[in-house]
Amino acid sequence: MTTSASTKVSEQLCFGGKQLRFKHQSAVTNCEMQFSVFLPPQAETRKVPALYWLSGLTCTDENFSGKAGAQRVAAELGIALIIPDTSPRGESVPDDSDGAYDFGLGAGFYVNATREPFVKNYQMYDYIVSELPALVEAQLPITAVRSISGHSMGGHGALVIGLRNPERYRSISAFSPICNPINSPWGIKAFNGYLGDDQSQWVHYDAAELLAKTQQAKPILVDQGTADNFYPQQLRTDSLIAAAEQSGSNAQIRLQPGYDHSYYFIASFIEQHLRFHANYLSC
Repeated sequence: MTTSASTKVSEQLCFGGKQLRFKHQSAVTNCEMQFSVFLPPQAETRKVPALYWLSGLTCTDENFSGKAGAQRVAAELGIALIIPDTSPRGESVPDDSDGAYDFGLGAGFYVNATREPFVKNYQMYDYIVSELPALVEAQLPITAVRSISGHSMGGHGALVIGLRNPERYRSISAFSPICNPINSPWGIKAFNGYLGDDQSQWVHYDAAELLAKTQQAKPILVDQGTADNFYPQQLRTDSLIAAAEQSGSNAQIRLQPGYDHSYYFIASFIEQHLRFHANYLSC
């Protein structure tokens, strides 16, 4: 795999650090990808660890950087924030035939598609696990010490990727994740479209299924608002709670009364998540 060097698209000073945006030609998704990075001020003199943030349906790499208010605490803690896009994009990239928001562009679900016509571009699992870290660690002052987090569809991605690759991530967290997509309308639609009807392949991308069987889960923190209009039908947090109990995993799954699915919820608890990850990124 040969990945082209990234090109800087924008740069702003932020809490003594830098908020950056890049584009590059991906060998994995076979299209141009964009991603955002916050480099804390400590990165001026040394390499720093990173938290990878995976966003949800309809988002790009700019939603989290503009709405979550994470940079202040990341600057204090000396943690870089790596924020990829949610799907491949471009005129040649296939989309949902009806233009629905929950499949196709903006809705890659962090899987490796095996079904035509999506297989050429929708390889978001490999992009997040392998290509993007190799790129940022080679070109920016970022170490290979990583944690992963995300929201909604991105919370699903963070849990699945963290659980499947415990050697690559120190800790995992999620806001309002799609916990059990094989039993969720969003997940069933996406997995049918990207993976086909062989449900034996779906379980590899289901956090509740993975957590129930894991013996070596890294520390996990999940927050779910009780006023979330997608809870519990789409998100199925109960399945993740049951899986954590079954496996005896080191997972904190917290129900937050009155909070919804929005970035107001994320902004309210992002400091706690960053400090949670800092405990493990500094080891």
